[in-house]
Amino acid sequence: MGDYQQDPMVHLELTGNTGLVLRRPFDPTAHDLDASFRLTRFADLKGRCCKVPKEVLEKLVSSLQQDYMQDPDQPFMPMTSPRIGIGLDCSVIPLRHGGLCMVQTTDFFYPIVDDPYMMGKIACANVLSDLYAMGVTECDNMLMLLAVSTKMIEKERDVVIPLIMRGFKDSALEAGTSVTGGHSVVNPWCTIGGVATTICQQNEFIVPDNAVVGDVLVLTKALGTQVAVNAHQWLDQSERWNRIKLVVSEEDVRKAYHRAMDSMSRLNRVAARLMHKYNAHGATDVTGFGLLGHAQTLASHQKNEVSFVIHNLPVIAKMAAVAKACGNMFQLLQGHSAETSGGLLICLPREQAAAYCKDIEKQEGCQAWIIGIVEKGSRTARIIDKPRVIEVPAKD
Repeated sequence: MGDYQQDPMVHLELTGNTGLVLRRPFDPTAHDLDASFRLTRFADLKGRCCKVPKEVLEKLVSSLQQDYMQDPDQPFMPMTSPRIGIGLDCSVIPLRHGGLCMVQTTDFFYPIVDDPYMMGKIACANVLSDLYAMGVTECDNMLMLLAVSTKMIEKERDVVIPLIMRGFKDSALEAGTSVTGGHSVVNPWCTIGGVATTICQQNEFIVPDNAVVGDVLVLTKALGTQVAVNAHQWLDQSERWNRIKLVVSEEDVRKAYHRAMDSMSRLNRVAARLMHKYNAHGATDVTGFGLLGHAQTLASHQKNEVSFVIHNLPVIAKMAAVAKACGNMFQLLQGHSAETSGGLLICLPREQAAAYCKDIEKQEGCQAWIIGIVEKGSRTARIIDKPRVIEVPAKD
């Protein structure tokens, strides 16, 4: 334990059922790779550029919803239990076995951090997050989806891919589940993701459509992860670094990067469990479409005529300043900056929200924030013109 106390770059990791272990950040030279090796260079698109535009995606999936709802002849699909999930975080499929549902989700994306092991953990946490957004806390099975970049030399592949897979597996073990299969291909870009599936009773998930006027909005992870990982990559790119070096130091960037990695790899499992305890009316996880994009999707699916108004934006320290220095690139304070494996955005009864935030901090040592309100409206979401930015300090 002495090394950990002396070296702030050494991390304590909770790895499956093996307990706490010491782990240093990835050093390419320790694996006989070139010191200039960067995992993030094995994909050309980042952040929002990786996503099909939200309005286009909604049109594409709308036909799926219509097909399901217009087919009354499926014997295992009684009309009293319609499919849930087209356009939401998970699909919820009532099974032909009475009272049980299959809740399932899939996700994958490109490398956003240069530590392969952490990339695997983040990818797994990101997949599981969709289950947790539905209040599901137990995952029965995971599959892994992996594309090995054709641009990797054999040595890079043999070092990096096992580390990614181990990170993914360890995160699954931390979630109380395991990886039993999947699919791998070669591709110009490296990708990592998976499928998460659980079978549960209807009281084990929370349909995200019950927000009422007077509820408040709670967010369980800080924003700014995309800004942090980009800023860290720019330390090696003088032209881009020159755009932000007047508002942030190299040390600030490295701290923000490690805070972002810790946040993205942290499971939303405790947050999901507490949704039941504090009578949440619905939730979504904040990922590629940014805070506002996911808030708008959640608002559009509400049964009641309500709208969401966001007043507060908790952001990893210094990342709001970096985003402003980059002009319109991130649109962080406008709610459009992509987040990876972000927090849950939860509609909670006003009288329960403070206790929820206190409980999650007690259990995880991490803050949650009340960021907005639910008011009467036409199922929309917006951020006020001058939101309060809450600087969330990076952990040393």
